[in-house]
Amino acid sequence: MRTRTLGKSGLIVSELALGTWGLAGEAYGNVEDEDADKAITRARELGITLIETADVYGSAEGKEPMESRIGRLIDRDDQCYVVTKGGNDVHGVPPRKRFDRMFLHRSAARSAERLRRPPDLYLLHNPLVETLRRGEAIGTLEELIQEKIIKRWGVSCGDSEVAKVAIELGAPVIEVAYNLFHQHDLMGCIEDVKASNVGVLARSPLAHGLLCGTWPADRTFEPDDHRRERWTPSELTERLRQVAAMRSLVKEEIHTLRSAALRFVLANQLVTSCVVGVRSAGHVESNVRAVGKEPPYLSDEDLARIPGLLAEAGVKVA
Repeated sequence: MRTRTLGKSGLIVSELALGTWGLAGEAYGNVEDEDADKAITRARELGITLIETADVYGSAEGKEPMESRIGRLIDRDDQCYVVTKGGNDVHGVPPRKRFDRMFLHRSAARSAERLRRPPDLYLLHNPLVETLRRGEAIGTLEELIQEKIIKRWGVSCGDSEVAKVAIELGAPVIEVAYNLFHQHDLMGCIEDVKASNVGVLARSPLAHGLLCGTWPADRTFEPDDHRRERWTPSELTERLRQVAAMRSLVKEEIHTLRSAALRFVLANQLVTSCVVGVRSAGHVESNVRAVGKEPPYLSDEDLARIPGLLAEAGVKVA
């Protein structure tokens, strides 16, 4: 795997990061423990050095918390970095976001215990702008670094406004959704990223599997798959039509739409790493194969064509 520097955090990480939400069996349906273990192990074998998770992944009764699974599998592996997200009180009634000092201290300490190490990067998990400006959460993260409970901090951002405020308040790393169909969150804060040398993790580079380009026209989802609620049947039909309009990007060394989608994200040099969710070791292998061994990612000609392709397909990216 090629590597990039994660902004001013100083971490040098692989261009692909392993996203573990799907492995927890809560996003796309159940994943057997053995398959989850194999996926994480295979990622390390193929040179992926960044694993992304959250304190709530695998929190269902009877499941091994994903942080514990990762800690067990990469214990003493000092060439692998873990980014986890916190701020979710799943045991509250009702469950809710919490970014107060007491909760974050307790949450981060539990994450470190499960991971068997201080998290290399601890992200606030989708806070509001008001939460960041209040200052308590960021102040707590600085305390946690001083106490060696976490090593670095950042913010997983739900939109560009949160990202801009996070950067303004000193976040060395942000995580935002970024893919062919969803560019505005990163583009909305791109100048701030450049000016502050902020590291960028791009989540959802394949749009929850849509941009793999393998779904049939009659694709349906199981009841425990979050995508069942994400798109109505008519919306999914329209999305699949838009995906088909991107197929002219598949040519020469770019053999699949998955490859085109991941290479599009990595063509943006401000992105350090694509956080790609998987459900199996086979998915890991497909993603590594898709990004290829050498640049270029997409040709300048194809990058210049993309806005026109998206416009013709009716995709609004700004």
